[in-house]
Amino acid sequence: MYLTKEVKSEIFAKHGGKAENTGSAEGQIALFTHRITHLTEHLKKNRHDYNTERSLVLLVGKRRALLDYLKKKEINRYREIIKELNIRK
Repeated sequence: MYLTKEVKSEIFAKHGGKAENTGSAEGQIALFTHRITHLTEHLKKNRHDYNTERSLVLLVGKRRALLDYLKKKEINRYREIIKELNIRK
């Protein structure tokens, strides 16, 4: 499986402050970004997998909502996470 406990804790440790801080907006955005890149690669190989395509669209929407929240609350944290993850709006 592509998303193990170790990978998740590494993502949260890097972006959320520590591995136990799974609720931080930055950690969630980083996790969604990891999942989005994985699903994008899957869809490049399997063009007619419509269920995965729907899941990808939902994940992008969730990430967008978290990014909007972060932008509204603290613009500096928003700019940092955008730069770190190479997300371009």
